[in-house]
Amino acid sequence: MFIATLVASDHLKEEVVSAACARIGCLGEPEWLDDGLAADIAFAGDPAVARKALEGAFEGVDIFVQPAANREKRLIVADMDSTMIPVECIDELADYAGIKPQIAEVTERAMRGELDFAAALDARVALLKGLEESAIDRCLAERVTLMPGARTLIRTMRARGGHAVLVSGGFTRFAEPVGAEIGFDRVIANRLLIEDGALTGLVEKPIVDSATKEATLRAVSGEFGLSLEQTMAVGDGANDLPMIRAAGLGVAYHAKPIVAAAAGARVDHGDLTALLYAQGIARADWVNG
Repeated sequence: MFIATLVASDHLKEEVVSAACARIGCLGEPEWLDDGLAADIAFAGDPAVARKALEGAFEGVDIFVQPAANREKRLIVADMDSTMIPVECIDELADYAGIKPQIAEVTERAMRGELDFAAALDARVALLKGLEESAIDRCLAERVTLMPGARTLIRTMRARGGHAVLVSGGFTRFAEPVGAEIGFDRVIANRLLIEDGALTGLVEKPIVDSATKEATLRAVSGEFGLSLEQTMAVGDGANDLPMIRAAGLGVAYHAKPIVAAAAGARVDHGDLTALLYAQGIARADWVNG
């Protein structure tokens, strides 16, 4: 059996749920997770056909189609920039050096999969050589906020016995405080090299990249005796694709087209709490930070 979950960014109408039910041939009546917000439809057909029939059919509604078994995940591996926080930290840091447009263009191309991630990171960090270390703390304080729903998603999953790992192609100086504030168990990110109070223009090797993200998903799931079907991965850029493809539920979050097209699920409208509804967890059971 499969479950199609409909999650509204604003209001989920009963007629929308009924229409979705008719499109895929639901088993029994739809089950509301939260009235006017999210509903489950059980069905026994082809999940790929069901997803195609539902995704994009209803304005402002995100769709998750997955097996009913192992629906609630025991491990989440998440990207940070533009996923757990709304910004790309390297672009914001570059603003303090007066070169944001040059670096942001390269970041965008790398996230679309047009450039090799490691080479693009090296090239961007090299442009930051000489920037005062204090700019990192200023950027963190002035530019970095949490994505809506981030803290609730991670703290709810951990309260229910799950594990959470933040794996970022960004930098430890941002990822470690962000991970702690949200509630992640572990944080993995790149380390900027600093000498005499200024950035050297170099990143410690090896670089945390797409291979690292997938390897982390597989290693941590093995560490806790979990099958990949019990895992979730979420991200927005091309370097997130390997872990998204490997996870039991791989989610493209307000993602670049290449990621949205390849992921098993997409969040185009709602915030990160949509991933709790995808697991069948109603608002009454959320842990709000």
